Amino acid sequence: MGNYVLCSLRGLVEAGADVVAFAPVSAPGKRMVEDALGDLDVERRLRVLPLARVWRAAWSRLQRPPAEHWLGRFDVLHFSDWMYPPQRGGVRATTIHDLVPLRFPEWTHPRTIRLHRAKYEHAARTANVLLCNSRFTAGEVRELLGVEAARTRVAYPAPADVFRPDGERADLGHPYVLTVATLEPRKNLGVLLEADRGELGLAVVGATGWGTQPRPDAAVELLGYVDDDELARLYRGAAVFAYPSRFEGFGIPILEAMASGVPVVASSHPSLDEAAGEAALRADPDAPDAWSAALAEARERRDELVVRGRAHVSRFSARAMGEAFLAAYTDTA
Repeated sequence: MGNYVLCSLRGLVEAGADVVAFAPVSAPGKRMVEDALGDLDVERRLRVLPLARVWRAAWSRLQRPPAEHWLGRFDVLHFSDWMYPPQRGGVRATTIHDLVPLRFPEWTHPRTIRLHRAKYEHAARTANVLLCNSRFTAGEVRELLGVEAARTRVAYPAPADVFRPDGERADLGHPYVLTVATLEPRKNLGVLLEADRGELGLAVVGATGWGTQPRPDAAVELLGYVDDDELARLYRGAAVFAYPSRFEGFGIPILEAMASGVPVVASSHPSLDEAAGEAALRADPDAPDAWSAALAEARERRDELVVRGRAHVSRFSARAMGEAFLAAYTDTA
């Protein structure tokens, strides 16, 4: 989600928008946001407050004072996850990444369900336009939130520039399959542990999430969370990238892998159709044998799949994303 937000900001700037990054934050949070924004040409209005997380939740719940109290007049207020500030005027916009907490609450931590449901319900009532990261998610928003089609728009993400085929490759001492995901039930790491990977090890990038954690064997390396520079090295060094998730809003790691020049095997769930296109091999998320066969085929067809992946990912750009946001705002206004 953070990468999606950063991509949208880059795209809005490239498309000519004047962007203000605003949030009530803690002192450590301010440093993290500043580091993430880097050299992006956006104005910073990061208000340091004690107990900022509590303050953000209370502000969303109480719906006062309006955001204009700190920002003055603006054309658009676009709020993201878990905070939905009040406003007096301007277009009210938000992003919906997925509706997993509503569609599959059993795959979601109870706290996430509680916080997201409040945001979803508020957005469905008050947002003029809901930007979705895929046509699939836009359909979910219309079905599960009852939002009319005229208030939904699609803005596809794009991989960051660091994900490219040229550059240093990670060397783990053996060929490996790479997967990238927070360790939680929906991400479905178990199917890769059960699949026959031949001589390939399995490298897992992602923070510990919740639920029963995988018990890897000696051929599996849990690398934890890594920054984008290290992740790019790991993509480039992989024999195959595997993404067995049972459900996504879009699936940005698929694009990152393709941009890095790696063949991709992705879950056959339709939520990944737009990210995968015709450039990834697909496998049933509940069938380890299907993953065994697809991983072997991806290695055999590596050159072909890499070319197809690069062609597919070239259709996605931050500029196109920013233009989609601007078009949604303008049409709504």
